[in-house]
Parts: sequence; C-alpha cells; structure tokens
Amino acid sequence: MVSPTPVTLLTGFLGAGKTTLLNRLLAFNQQERIAIVENEFGAVGIDGELIAPGASTIIELSNGCICCSVRGELSAALTDLLARRERQEIFFDRLIIETTGLADPGPVVQTFFWEDALREHFTLDAVITLIDVCHASAQLDREAVAAAQVAYADWLVLSKTDLCEALALHERLRAINARAEIIDAQDLDAHWPRLLATGGFSLNEQGLPARSLLTRGWKVSGTSRTAFGKAPVKSWDDAIESLVLESPGSVDLDAISAFVDNLIAQHATDLLRYKGILAIQGEARRLVFQGVHRIAGFDYGRPWDAEEPRESRIVLIGRELPREKLLADFSAALA
Repeated sequence: MVSPTPVTLLTGFLGAGKTTLLNRLLAFNQQERIAIVENEFGAVGIDGELIAPGASTIIELSNGCICCSVRGELSAALTDLLARRERQEIFFDRLIIETTGLADPGPVVQTFFWEDALREHFTLDAVITLIDVCHASAQLDREAVAAAQVAYADWLVLSKTDLCEALALHERLRAINARAEIIDAQDLDAHWPRLLATGGFSLNEQGLPARSLLTRGWKVSGTSRTAFGKAPVKSWDDAIESLVLESPGSVDLDAISAFVDNLIAQHATDLLRYKGILAIQGEARRLVFQGVHRIAGFDYGRPWDAEEPRESRIVLIGRELPREKLLADFSAALA
C-alpha cells in the first residue's frame, strides 16, 4: 500500500511572508515534487505571477513542482489532484496548502479528518503559522482569526525580526499556544528537516511542552497561571489561550478517561487543539491522545524509562474555556 502523502498547512495573517517562505522551501527541498495549493481567490503565487486565479488551474514549475489556485471547495480540488495523479497527468510527493491571510485554518484541518477519500491518501503533518512581529500585536488585538492561526500551529515562524523586537511577543504567543515551537524565519534553513517531518497530528509526544518549559512558568496550578513570573498577556478578546494540566505519578484509567470524555463532550466546539500524555496505573506504556474539536485519537506509545518520573500532562488550546471548572474536574479525576 502506498504511504499517504504528507500535507503541510501554511497560514499567517496578511503580509506575514508566506510566499517568501514557500520560495525558500522550494529552493531547499529540490529533491521532492511538491504540490502547492493556494486556497484563495486571485492569489499572487510563487515567484510572481505563476498562479492563475481560476479554480483548478495548474502551473508546473521548473523543478517539477506544481501550483494550483482553489476558489471553490478545497476537498473537491484535492480529490481532483488525486485523480490527475492517478492518471499520471501530474506527479507530487508532498502537498502544501497556503491559506488566505484572513482564513481560520480550522476548517482546512478538519477536512483531512472528515473526508474519507482524503484521509486515505493524505496525512496532515503540521500547521506552520507565519507571524509578522512588527504587526502581530495589533492584529491579535483586533482580529479573531489572527489568534486562531496561532492556536492551531505546530510551528510559529517569526518574520521581520530584523526590523522589530520580538521578545515581548513570545509571551503573548505562548499564552495562546503553549505547545507550538517558535523559531526565527532567518533560521529556517536549519529547521526544514524538522518542519517537513513534524508528525504534529500523529499520536506521539510531538507538541507537548517539555518539563523545563513548564517549570519556567507555564505550569498551571491552583487558580492562576503566570508566564515567566508575570500575569499572562491575553489574546484577542481574551478568548483563545492555553491551559496546561499536569500531575505527578500514575492516574486511574477509568477516572482520567471520564475526564477526557466529558471534556470533549462539553467543550469540543471551543477546543481547537488538545494533546496529552498519561501515566496509567499498572501500565508500562505512555497513553497518548490528541484531537481537534470532536475528532480525537488515543493509543499507547513507548514505555516509561526506568529513570524518568511518571507523570500526566495535558495541553488544551481553546476559546473561552472554563479554566476553574476544568482545573477542578482534573483534580477530581486525580483524586
């Protein structure tokens, strides 16, 4: 059976530098044939005028990659790409979808889980969000979609750091998304191998903050969270933020399962992304789960090493989550 084609979703607000990043990717990764889908009307694409505004228009680049513009249903366009590849009219090893700067990436992410045909042939590997450090704070203040783009990300790539200071922005981005890795766009070439093999939607430990990060201020306990000793800077409308739940030792499988089931049942609409690693009583392996809204997966991962502490850690990224109730419910599940 042929392995599913890896998919990277590239998002970011208007002017963040998505097309520049695509050009750098094509220059770095010339050994692969890449299908690049511009999910917007009237896109100006790779190297200028390469992408036509009509739906399903495909342009072949000099390195064998293809670009197309989509202004209708994304799933229909991707199904058409698969059919053309099956007929050997086009060839590609990887798919990159660039969204419009005003798009919420959530519906695109869900497309790869709801559509059976797409789920069979594609595997969503990562969401990469470009952040214009010169304008991100103002965008987060006034645009809900800017916060959503940050919330869904596996990677936050900071652009224009040579023009503006980004340190204060780090705290704000972490308040929204504690699980994404933040890198500087100037250092992209050193990170491409990891960006293109993220496994962000696989049942692994990718995207769970390390203990070192939690102990520096992101760990949630009691009724408040601090970020590096300061009150967290809120995102747009105080709506989207991260909640990190952590407990040392093993937990009861039935109790923690009930907590997760209730979490999804009651808050799935507002849970943008969530992921956890659980130490289960009587089980040598880690139980890993993750999801997007109501779509969730669970599986056992690697065994706990003898010298490492057994602990459970859950990262929730959502909109207007009832922090105090979730903390209380989590504590009750542990008890």
